[in-house]
Amino acid sequence: MRNFKACIIVVLSVVLVDQFTKLLVHFTMEMGTIGEIKVFGKWLRLHYTLNPGMAFGIRIGTKYGKLFLTAFRLFATYLIASHLPKLIKSKEVSGLVIFSWTLILGGAIGNIIDSVFYGIFLENAPVTAPMKIFYGQVIDMILVGIENIWIPSFIPFIGGRYLPPFPVFNIADSCICTGVSLIILDALLKKFNIYDKICKKTSSCKTDKS
Repeated sequence: MRNFKACIIVVLSVVLVDQFTKLLVHFTMEMGTIGEIKVFGKWLRLHYTLNPGMAFGIRIGTKYGKLFLTAFRLFATYLIASHLPKLIKSKEVSGLVIFSWTLILGGAIGNIIDSVFYGIFLENAPVTAPMKIFYGQVIDMILVGIENIWIPSFIPFIGGRYLPPFPVFNIADSCICTGVSLIILDALLKKFNIYDKICKKTSSCKTDKS
């Protein structure tokens, strides 16, 4: 995957699908267990919730913690976006890795839109937030698992409460996790020379493994 336009299409597709599902959930579902929709029994449910912090419900316990988190997300997304063209041009990087980073970039942009703008347009910023911009809460809706489990209080950040076995997540989160998983997979394929073995079997070895 070394076509810059193709990468842009993937990123935009992730952002559009992510934002569409979030807005659809926001305008059509009740929040919490009241509006929960069972897709596959208790194994997969649509559960509308707001995430004011990071993954797994972790929060930064300062007044401007969310602002710092949003600023960090913006900076990290900028680094990924500016580095992606270099990856596309590099023949040392596989097409799988390039595709992975496009998924991660699309997911990052999707969640940044929530953090930066939803506090204004959807008015979902916490009541204690010092401002609405940059304090929007991320909309999550995909819940996997059966029952909530008790997290012991000695566990930092998330202890002392019941949480689902898997955190509630969204399309952007799933794309980020998928991208990271594919990068790890690519590293394993290289470590165990799987690429070379495939090339030898198919007689199609190329420098560019895209």
